[in-house]
Amino acid sequence: MASKLVQLQSKAAQASQFVTKHGCAYYKKLLEQNKQYIQEPPTIEKCNLLSQQLFYTRLASLPGRQEAFWKELDSVKQLWKNKHELKVEDAGIAALFGLECFAWFCAGEIVGRGFTITGYHV
Repeated sequence: MASKLVQLQSKAAQASQFVTKHGCAYYKKLLEQNKQYIQEPPTIEKCNLLSQQLFYTRLASLPGRQEAFWKELDSVKQLWKNKHELKVEDAGIAALFGLECFAWFCAGEIVGRGFTITGYHV
């Protein structure tokens, strides 16, 4: 176990040296590539203004999202009413989607337990 700790410390030191050596150049390159997204002047007040704009823009989009939700729900209701006309491919896709949702739920539970399968640490 002690040898693993020494190896981990060595790897962390190497990573730290790499970031120290190349991090500034990467940062500058990243900012240069994305300068069209940077608001001038980059101040705290500008950041607060942008966060408020994002919040209220998302708030204003709620009616459209609600309308889209009800349209989707109506289409599901129509499918359920006409389930005898449902194709095997559509049922298979729906089953795979349900299985994927369940798998993501299980993965989230495992992560929430601290990457243990047996149970929560008490």
